Amino acid sequence: MLNAKPTVLAKVSQDTRQVSDSASDAARRVRVLLIAPTLDIIGGQSVQAGQLLGCLANEPSAAIEFLPVNPRLHRALSMKYVRTLITLVLYLARLAFSIRGAGVLHIFTPGYFAFYLAPAPALLLARMLGKPTILNYHDGRAGDHLAHWPLARRLMQLATTIVVPSDYLVEVFARFGLRTTRIHNVVETEWLPYRQRGLPRPFFLHNRGLSAEYNPACTLQAFGIIQQRYPTARLTVAHDGPLRPELETLARRLGLRHTHFVGSVSREQMAALYHAADIYLMSPNADNMPLSLLECFAAGLPVVASNAGGVPDMIRDEMNGLLFAPDDHQAMAACALRLLEEPGLASRLAQNARSQCARYSWPRIGPQWMALYRRLSTDSINSV
Repeated sequence: MLNAKPTVLAKVSQDTRQVSDSASDAARRVRVLLIAPTLDIIGGQSVQAGQLLGCLANEPSAAIEFLPVNPRLHRALSMKYVRTLITLVLYLARLAFSIRGAGVLHIFTPGYFAFYLAPAPALLLARMLGKPTILNYHDGRAGDHLAHWPLARRLMQLATTIVVPSDYLVEVFARFGLRTTRIHNVVETEWLPYRQRGLPRPFFLHNRGLSAEYNPACTLQAFGIIQQRYPTARLTVAHDGPLRPELETLARRLGLRHTHFVGSVSREQMAALYHAADIYLMSPNADNMPLSLLECFAAGLPVVASNAGGVPDMIRDEMNGLLFAPDDHQAMAACALRLLEEPGLASRLAQNARSQCARYSWPRIGPQWMALYRRLSTDSINSV
């Protein structure tokens, strides 16, 4: 009994220290407000934002709040222009509420007009409140955007740091006097089983957005040439976009058989499509750092791609994929036929590609983001 009181006091002291340590740890955590689209908007930005959120949620030194630029609305408010106006008002209201508690704003942005809708207001408000900002640019058409939208260039200079995922975009921004930091996209590959394709079957997959910059018509034209030699060849076109009706018409006009437009797909469905295909085709005229390429690398799917934008930063021709000049469907078809007919080529390329996946893993990419968050947060505190 004489020892009970000291024991109780020691226990209380230990609990107090634990609470104090926990409070201290919480105070030291960098508070990041991540501003990006959700998967309701199909595209590389939303996918990358989702993967980054998932990884950051497990970082003990970061406290992450997510602010979607596209809050969901009731169906009754889904009329085109009404939806845009209400979405913008809701976003701005939530931004004004969330920004005050943030240590760093991490703002995803595409190019062109969409830059003004969500990223630009965040940059302006952050500058007014003295909050450090990361403008994370994800658009392979940056050269055209920066050349023809001078106001966007001036607004981008409000960002504390501009981050881009590819060396290609570093060079593009430098041409306009904008300094950037390169941090690669992060990709999780555990959900994609690797399958070796010794001698591939003529089963093809295309899963880029069906819009002009990705030039899906070139893939259809190349597939027409392939199908002349391999009549049972099949092509699956995943995801959606404004060109889908036009592309379906083109497929009929070219007389393509076994060509399936499957529309928007979930991650689980996408894994099945990667697994079922033996060759991946993409033919963009402008691109940055397509996450679909990294997913192909992880799944063992050999790639044929145009050498547009940042694609050559990821694929070395004849090393981990086959490249052709943009908008050359004949060269694209020739590359695909090589994979079908040259023994060992597809396996060699796929194995080399898989070895690249570690470059884009969270253990490699995460420390870069955390170091940037901490630096900006510390600089902001010291400047107060």
